[in-house]
Amino acid sequence: MHPAPSIILFTTLSGLGYGLAAVLGLGLLDPAAIATKLAHVLALALIGGGLLSSTLHLGNPQRAWRALSQWRSSWLSREGVMAILTFLPLVFSAWMAIFESRYLLLPGLLGTVLCLVTVYCTGMIYASLKSVQTWNTPLTPLCYLLFAVAGGFVLAGFFAFCGSGRTVLVPILAIMFLIAAWAVKALWRDHMKRLVPLSTPESATGLGSIGHVRLFERPHVTENYLTREMGFKVARKHAGKLWLVALIAGGLIPVLLFLGLLLTGAENGLFPAFIATLAVVIHALGMLTERWLFFAEARHAVMNYYGG
Repeated sequence: MHPAPSIILFTTLSGLGYGLAAVLGLGLLDPAAIATKLAHVLALALIGGGLLSSTLHLGNPQRAWRALSQWRSSWLSREGVMAILTFLPLVFSAWMAIFESRYLLLPGLLGTVLCLVTVYCTGMIYASLKSVQTWNTPLTPLCYLLFAVAGGFVLAGFFAFCGSGRTVLVPILAIMFLIAAWAVKALWRDHMKRLVPLSTPESATGLGSIGHVRLFERPHVTENYLTREMGFKVARKHAGKLWLVALIAGGLIPVLLFLGLLLTGAENGLFPAFIATLAVVIHALGMLTERWLFFAEARHAVMNYYGG
């Protein structure tokens, strides 16, 4: 599949935003701290920026509102509806934290639950596509959920070391969820490598009993929408290298940085905040790589028609 930059940005930014908002909804950070107030602003900005970037991939952005009407059958529509509903408790919680320096349990927990449901809907957009066998597994939404929560705790760890407190609990949870997220992603990737294609030229033509079926001539000599969007190819050796980059940057380095802060007993301060900043930036780069691979390594069944 063609790894569109707008969708990569959308899934990465909104995942980090919803993850941070979900953590803030648990009340683990001091609502009176300046850093916590900024965290609420950043969470809303990441979510809004991610949603706006997703519209860049639409053929007719002016008709995007129509997608909300198909929530009974479409996970994309459900995601849009949930994204709108989730803003209500998030904005209310942000208002109370920024202007009242208060944390309210009920709106906070409601925001956390809705954030996770929205991320689940995002994952199900891809998991529900039987035409992309790699994505069509329960591991796909689970990866989306775990990466969102892990990224949220990584960001929360940064704000904790900037003055919001909980400089022990939040980094520990960040490490736990990072390990869990990448462990499940490794299972997802192993599942992808072991897949036997259900749709092949032999099954499509019914000529498999005769022998191997190959394309004699392409349907046309120029590219079209299908070949551009679903005919992307990445070399296996490059994919392997990028997987290591994603794993090391998105998981290993942030875990080591937070572990170092915990072992040294670091509290709020300039140096711990700098180390936490490195963890956030490197994790975000790793997630961008992971999202790129998620699309680049996927194989759409329609490419059988083009000899793919």
